[in-house]
Amino acid sequence: METSLQEKLQGWRRQLHQHPETGFEEVQTSDYVANILKTLGMDVHRNIGGTGLVANLKVGNGTRAIGLRAEMDALNIAEQAPGRLYASCNAGKMHACGHDGHMAMILGAAQLLAERRDFDGTVRFIFQPAEEHGRGAKAMMADGLFERFPVDAIFGVHNMPGLPAGSISTRSGGVMASEDNFVIHIKARGTHAARPHMGVDPVVIAAQIVLALQTIVSRNLDPSQSAVISCTEIITDGLRNVIPSNVVIKGDTRSYSPDVQRLLATRMREVSEGICRTHGAECTFEYTHEFVPTVNTPAFVDVAAAAASMVVGADKVDANVQPMMISEDFGAFLQVVPGNFAFIGNGIDSDDGGTPLHNAGYDFNDSILTTGARYFAEIARMQLAAR
Repeated sequence: METSLQEKLQGWRRQLHQHPETGFEEVQTSDYVANILKTLGMDVHRNIGGTGLVANLKVGNGTRAIGLRAEMDALNIAEQAPGRLYASCNAGKMHACGHDGHMAMILGAAQLLAERRDFDGTVRFIFQPAEEHGRGAKAMMADGLFERFPVDAIFGVHNMPGLPAGSISTRSGGVMASEDNFVIHIKARGTHAARPHMGVDPVVIAAQIVLALQTIVSRNLDPSQSAVISCTEIITDGLRNVIPSNVVIKGDTRSYSPDVQRLLATRMREVSEGICRTHGAECTFEYTHEFVPTVNTPAFVDVAAAAASMVVGADKVDANVQPMMISEDFGAFLQVVPGNFAFIGNGIDSDDGGTPLHNAGYDFNDSILTTGARYFAEIARMQLAAR
């Protein structure tokens, strides 16, 4: 009996889940994906921007082309899933964001389109490395992605725990935020913990900075705009009985516009340097841009919503979803070519796909694999319909 589409996609997804590789190291992953695409009769091009690849499927004489994109990289997280038969075989690495499922969806769309060939033009299946670091999209484009493989539009998705399984959501304009990283290095004067008056305590200074940074969004930013400042690491060179000389605060910010990014960077620097100066300490402030906002093209939101409605029904489609503060490397593609990014619900309950992304117990919900494959295939048929 021929293997059903669901069984095939689940097999591919779980194989990929067992063998996760992180950014720019996706050698076996790229090999595995390329071999499947070749068996489907695709024209496959390798080593684009490192481990990235593009497979082309041309039908008819149409000159239009679209891109369907998936990410390949995993995270440096040790999987904690007792009893999961297809758990990661690579210690300290796992597909904790669902990129294994995204790859399987695009492979499924490739199979459907190769079988039916019910469009006129070219579909380019783009498999991107290093999404988690925000480096892969730029690397592929620097390697001539869109010059070598031009597209009229590009489409992508991300599974989303907390949304009903199989639902599809998108919106016009900003759908995901930028991510900027910061490092604040406080250099003070360490001393014995019993004699704090002999030194300048950078821990106290750091505590004041962390609290003061939280006032920037609430008191410097227009309430109609959105931003997040998160301090996620505090590192010292102290001991239990030693007040340190150095404290490093690391974290990130999220926002939707260059103006807000500039405001956050300026005020964070002023606050950090001002508090350090008040206490007689030195401050070094670094602020880097990692991810641009993901901004959907309005015309292709309508395309995505129409395709989604054909696949899951209009009652399971939200074309004006609330923007999310997460970031995605797909935004870099949308700065160069138009397109759309959507969310596919992974489930609400923890035992049905609701475990959060980047959690050691997360797993992609296999029940939505065919939904994603059919969604991408429908977009290709709609965009490349014979004229």
